[in-house]
Formats: sequence, C-alpha cells, structure tokens
Amino acid sequence: MSRKLLVGFFSGLLAFLLPGCDSVKLEKLQPGITTMAQTREVMGPPTMEWLDSDGSVSWEYPRTPNGVVNYMIDFGPDRILREVRQVLTKENFARVKEGMTREQIRRLLGQPASEQYFSLKREYVWDWKTKSENSYDYFFDVYFDEQGHVTRTGTHYKPISGN
Repeated sequence: MSRKLLVGFFSGLLAFLLPGCDSVKLEKLQPGITTMAQTREVMGPPTMEWLDSDGSVSWEYPRTPNGVVNYMIDFGPDRILREVRQVLTKENFARVKEGMTREQIRRLLGQPASEQYFSLKREYVWDWKTKSENSYDYFFDVYFDEQGHVTRTGTHYKPISGN
C-alpha cells in the first residue's frame, strides 16, 4: 500500500473518530450543573480563555486544522457551565465585518486552521475548514490588514491530501 494512501486512510479515520470522542466528552457536561474544574477534567485545558467584566468566562476548544468544529464553553460568574457552543457556523461567519480585530475574530470563531502572511499584498489570512466533501476541503477565509483589522472575507477549497 502506498504511503499517500495510508496517510489518507489514517487522516480520514482520525477525522471520523475525533467527533465521536467529542460527543462522549460533551455528553458529560451539563449546563447549570458542571463546574469549571469538572469541565477541565473532561475536556482538558482550554487553548484560550476569555474573562468578561461580569465575571463570566469562555474557554476555547478548537478541533482545527483537521476538524470542522471549534467549541466555546461558557461559564457564569459562579463558575458553573452555561453553554457549549460550536462556533464554526454560517451565522457566525456572517457576523464577521470589515474593521473587526484579530482578537474579536478569534473570540467569535476560535483558533483558525491556518494563518498566513502574504508580503506582496501586505495582508494576513486566517482560515477555518468548514466541510470535507467530494474529495475537497472547504474553507472560510478572513483577510486582515497589517494593523490586524478585517478587510474582507472569502472562501476557497482544495483537494483532500492523499487523493
């Protein structure tokens, strides 16, 4: 069996199994009951944490670059779970507006699948994988100027590796 075929097979298997692992973990989290400490035991440490002025906290659990979900887990000031949100949605993509900052986008969509800088255009591009279908991966793109403000959004697709 060729190396490319094996890599493609195991990448597909991993992409198939990860959401299953998440569903088992997420079933253990109960809004209104689960504490921050219990959430950390189940999910592990978050990649990012945001503290709001009212004392509420949001934790980020990205599944990028291979997955098509990013979770934000919200806690109230009492440190009890309020909500688990999958943030890579059409509704959130539509909320991205010109002038928003990198921090605002990170908080809205979570960690991107990739970050690139194009020196000739003097712009940064972050993307998030939105789906894998018909041998292609599809992405939502956010373009930033050198000051870190959104200039535009777009989409692209590319053949899935190994095909």
